[in-house]
Amino acid sequence: MFAYAPAPESPAVVDLRSHYGLFVGGEFVAPAAGGSRKTVNPATEEVLAEVAEADAADVDRAVRAARAAYAAVWGPMPGAERAKYLFRIARILQERAREFAVLETLDNGKPIRESRDTDVPLAAAHFFYHAGWADKLRYAGFGDAPAPLGVAAQVIPWNFPLLMLAWKIAPALACGNTVVLKPAETTPLTALLFAEVCRQADLPPGVVNMVTGDGAVGAALAAHGGVDKVAFTGSTAVGRQIARALAGTTRRLTLELGGKAANIVFDDAPVDQAVEGIVQGIFFNQGHVCCAGSRLLVQESVHDEVLDALRRRVARLRVGDPMDKNTDLGAINSAAQLARITALAEAGEAEGAQRWSPPCALPERGYWFAPTVFTGVSTAHRIAREEIFGPVLSVLTFRTADEAVAKANNTPYGLSAGVWTEKGSRILAMADRLRAGVVWANTFNVFDPASPFGGYRESGYGREGGRHGLESYLA
Repeated sequence: MFAYAPAPESPAVVDLRSHYGLFVGGEFVAPAAGGSRKTVNPATEEVLAEVAEADAADVDRAVRAARAAYAAVWGPMPGAERAKYLFRIARILQERAREFAVLETLDNGKPIRESRDTDVPLAAAHFFYHAGWADKLRYAGFGDAPAPLGVAAQVIPWNFPLLMLAWKIAPALACGNTVVLKPAETTPLTALLFAEVCRQADLPPGVVNMVTGDGAVGAALAAHGGVDKVAFTGSTAVGRQIARALAGTTRRLTLELGGKAANIVFDDAPVDQAVEGIVQGIFFNQGHVCCAGSRLLVQESVHDEVLDALRRRVARLRVGDPMDKNTDLGAINSAAQLARITALAEAGEAEGAQRWSPPCALPERGYWFAPTVFTGVSTAHRIAREEIFGPVLSVLTFRTADEAVAKANNTPYGLSAGVWTEKGSRILAMADRLRAGVVWANTFNVFDPASPFGGYRESGYGREGGRHGLESYLA
């Protein structure tokens, strides 16, 4: 195996501030209580900046700013005019793509190659796509005169900070709503840079507002009586809490929660192509993906062939500096997430599964976990039932399509699945029987703004993206 020369991206493209305030009413403002928290680079544990810590008073101020902008400017604005702002934001994201990619990698720990080639381009694509809908909502199939709801409260996770922001903000603005968004406490910086983009695009003050802080800030925002819609992406446990808080109210709610996806490989699948899809399914973004293919179901007759090829491929993954363009797996986002991954991996060993990782020298500083494959896994193992949210793959076997369906559906989640086979009829038959909101055929973790995404059962409800994603932002 040949060695790659280092190819580091320069962090100098990002002009980091020492301290960031809240973004309310088109301005960066100090929090009412004056609190702040540090955000760190998970690859080095170095402090990047101090970020304001909002409280209930700050949330109320942001919601009031959003309500005022909705009533006076954004709600009455014709769709064709709103579209101009969304197109402008999309173009600015493209113009500042390198800056956003570097900042996302510094704050999140994901490889620069993924930030550069996936996160930022897809974020811009979502604004382009939804800008096209802004003046065509009456043709979307939701009635002749669809109307915005008002103020949308949006809470996003730390695994795709900029992309999840785009998934939430773009459809809300296209439909005529204003927004108060809370980014994750460990990854707020690209959201705050996006606030600068809003000002650069001359977006009317108050249309987009940002309140930073921990889960208590998100809870205060979701429960605020002045919002008309709550959109949350995160853990199933927090999603349940939000659903309980909104029960009995007239506020709309969409939830995109956890997953435990099955990636099913049949005996006629092209092995090399399937292995690439398996790697993409579980090791993309260090496995910090709600729809990750964390359960690999392989037909018994090709189990050994697939596993041999998979081990060869995983042994060639490069783990290390996320700012190096050759890196495949970057840092785990936080010490808390690393502890959870470690605990579940140890539980897999304790329950009798066989653990394998390639020889892998991990950096001394930062939060790191080697790519890991478990074999000899049963459906009763915790690693086959619980969402690990890390680079850990559990391998199970099946003999028949019926058995594959039964094992794939043996989960409380229902977000995604993958099927690998040369037979188109088998793909269609499996997709019809798999209880998952998204089923990929001979690929995995591929997204498009025009395609709706979401799950059901403990993976949540509602859709984001596509025409279907507009519905939850319209009355």
